[in-house]
Amino acid sequence: MEKASPQNNFHYNPKLRLLANQLRKSMTKSEACMWKYVLGSRQMKGFQFRRQRSVLNYIADFMCKELLLIIEVDGITHDDTDAVKRDMERDRQLGLVGFTTLRFSSWEVLNQMGEVSRIIVDWIDHQKGFPPPGSPASTGTCP
Repeated sequence: MEKASPQNNFHYNPKLRLLANQLRKSMTKSEACMWKYVLGSRQMKGFQFRRQRSVLNYIADFMCKELLLIIEVDGITHDDTDAVKRDMERDRQLGLVGFTTLRFSSWEVLNQMGEVSRIIVDWIDHQKGFPPPGSPASTGTCP
């Protein structure tokens, strides 16, 4: 399968549009917090994230086309062995077309929002070639 790009609309699946709209209107508390405090309104380093975006045969909780990044907020239903296997296969399929998936538990989002945000920022900085926080290049100090 070809890599996700503007030419193939990042593998948008119009058959899932209605379900995605329903999910957007009934976000979980952790998804709503992630959207309001971290990803919405280009708060994450100016990048635009979309909520409940259909990709291939899946609906991603949050997706940034420019970064080819999907962020999933997993509730307790993702804890059993079958769900973990499904999530791994989903991440594999999305990876085949160029997406990276970052997963966070609902608990992490609700109780460690700063750490969740820092992990996403660090991932973006690494992808965009920025020096990692605390490195001599980012602090202007010599080792």
